[in-house]
Amino acid sequence: MSGYVAPLKDMKFVMRELAGLADVTRLPGFGEATPDTVDAILEEAAKFASGMLDPLNHTGDEEGAQCKDGAVTTPKGFKEAYRAYVDGGWGALPVSAELGGQGLPRIVATPVEEMWCSGNMSFSLCPMLTQGALHAIELCGSEHLRNTFLPRMASGEWTGTMNLTEPQAGSDLALVKTRAAPEGDHYRVTGQKIFITYGEHDFTDNIVHLVLARTPDAPEGVKGISLFIVPKFLVNADGSLGQRNEARCASIEHKLGIHASPTAVMVFENALGYLVGEENKGLAYMFIMMNAARFAVGLEGVSIAERAFQRALAYAKERVQGRDLAGGGPVPIIRHPDVRRMLMLMKSQTEAMRALAYAVAAALDVAARHPDKKLREQNQAFVDLMIPVVKGWCTETGIDVASLGVQVHGGMGFIEETGAAQHLRDARITTIYEGTTGIQANDLVGRKIAREGGATAKAWLSHLKEFDADLAKSANADIRVIRAALAAGAQAVGESVDYLVANAGKDVLATFAGAVPFLKLMGIVAGGWQMARAALAAEKILGAGDQAFCEAKIATARFYADQVLVQAPGLRDTVVKGAHAVMAVPEDAM
Repeated sequence: MSGYVAPLKDMKFVMRELAGLADVTRLPGFGEATPDTVDAILEEAAKFASGMLDPLNHTGDEEGAQCKDGAVTTPKGFKEAYRAYVDGGWGALPVSAELGGQGLPRIVATPVEEMWCSGNMSFSLCPMLTQGALHAIELCGSEHLRNTFLPRMASGEWTGTMNLTEPQAGSDLALVKTRAAPEGDHYRVTGQKIFITYGEHDFTDNIVHLVLARTPDAPEGVKGISLFIVPKFLVNADGSLGQRNEARCASIEHKLGIHASPTAVMVFENALGYLVGEENKGLAYMFIMMNAARFAVGLEGVSIAERAFQRALAYAKERVQGRDLAGGGPVPIIRHPDVRRMLMLMKSQTEAMRALAYAVAAALDVAARHPDKKLREQNQAFVDLMIPVVKGWCTETGIDVASLGVQVHGGMGFIEETGAAQHLRDARITTIYEGTTGIQANDLVGRKIAREGGATAKAWLSHLKEFDADLAKSANADIRVIRAALAAGAQAVGESVDYLVANAGKDVLATFAGAVPFLKLMGIVAGGWQMARAALAAEKILGAGDQAFCEAKIATARFYADQVLVQAPGLRDTVVKGAHAVMAVPEDAM
């Protein structure tokens, strides 16, 4: 079984040539992210992912997390890996220096997070959720709450969770029934939450739960939801742990994948909790955490795709089967055109997803730190537009890539011992986490397109038109093909945006019937934009850089244009013309 090797060469290329790492590190507060520092961080992260996390991935999947009498035990080696993670200071990477973190930009933290997830998705979920919880408390919590919880969450000494879902309230949080009764300077929280990732574990002594609940006088619906910190153990005035709180794990779920990650049913019985921010504003606060988590889950799609591709590529190089179609004896299956096609689909889409995710990470940095308010706003608008695309498209594509990995292995892919099946099983949750693909698509169409008349999308399309002029300067035959495919893709997006804006107020069912195809269209074209940028950048450094790498970049971008980007006009037709039959068959006739 082949081991994971972080694709550092591609990561660094994307960071420097596409995401604008040099520009980001010149932003206020990011001066510590020197080229040498960034390289050292990536190199050490790669060692940790390959040496510590990847070897536990298969064994952790086989053993799984165990729950007995409310106590959860993670698989052998996981607790020690988490201790090494904390000792290495990895949890503090993107955390502000004021909280004891390193304060490094998102564009540096993002490839590190990708490595964690590629190495071991089940393990990576715990740090990912802790980062989201920390960010929400940092922005919305009182000074007392920040001082009490954040330093130890930043160090990794404590972890954090997000408690939204209830048995009757999945994506519809208006149905949340968990109650929080005021009692002096705190509240008493009572209710049940399900699907709580790392809601209980043996990594740390304390777990900081962020819980959505209703106060007694709260209005109905989402306007009556508040956010509370409910720690596993109460914290004394001197920072030491006090008595056990009434926040307990009733059971953990038996799942299709991510077996090593405990998914808990949490029961709160008059548990002591602390209000975050103001009453009835909990959903807005939780969305801070949820948007961070949606980006992180999109990155999981990239990570699983990379790991599945590496495993399939290694197998295709060593598996001898069949004869060379061009004549000759038995050959490794990588010589067969259809196997090569599948591998190139895996490679090109993974690279496109990575480039888009890193570009959004860099935009997050600019939106947070650039001194020019207008540029901050423009970058934030781009981030808001692309978050549902990164989450929805990258996870759906990650599943497709993992499935192709099984197919490359043939019958051996269906056998657990090769590891290919685990990637597909693990990937399957990503399109459901933090809102299904349909929810991401509805957010994209309803909030990001229709509500603003498509303004941000049209601004992005204008940027693509400007970029077309750069592509036009190249005499490279491959780049000319890429240019034509990207132009057709941009036109397809533009026509779809016009349709959605024109019809959102007239025929809501028809508009949203095409939401997921539109999200896929956006992802494919945004990925094609990044692949075209990669090809142009590779052409410019072809003579000075690694020639084989640069030539492969251009060829991979050409493949993406020929095999993936060409889907754009068809998806446009689905969005603009395909709504009628979606709702045409009566429910009782289906």
